[in-house]
Amino acid sequence: MGQRRVYKHQDRTIYEWEQSIDEVVMFIEPPKGVMAKHLDIEISPKRLRVGIKGNPPFLNLDLFSEVFVESSVWTLDEGIIEITLHKAHLAETWPCVFRGHETMNAIELEETKQSLLLERFQREHKGFDFSGAKFNGMTPDARTFMNGIDYNRSLQ
Repeated sequence: MGQRRVYKHQDRTIYEWEQSIDEVVMFIEPPKGVMAKHLDIEISPKRLRVGIKGNPPFLNLDLFSEVFVESSVWTLDEGIIEITLHKAHLAETWPCVFRGHETMNAIELEETKQSLLLERFQREHKGFDFSGAKFNGMTPDARTFMNGIDYNRSLQ
């Protein structure tokens, strides 16, 4: 997984998030005493709703990009809601989780693109170590670099 980022509103952490080549994972701390049965979470291809049953949603926003609902999941473990969104577009770099939310700056975006491209190389070339690899200049898009990803071949 990539570097964990924090989204704040009025100096209050709303959620933290990180991404890999195939998923975006969000972490939300609910109010004390909230159990999984109290939560109302709906993941749709382009939108995420998070709330407590019987109350207006805490989040009900358009995602940056599309996700596969069937393989996206959420859990509540040790007082943290973890929402795993399976990217519909493998290796797409998300600059934010929700449209309209603060995006990464240019340096953070470049670092994330590098991380995703290295993750792609590592998955495509098992046995090779790309951990020390460096890029000169702008990092190419992991989705399209060198004729793109072969979707017929698993990257697992």
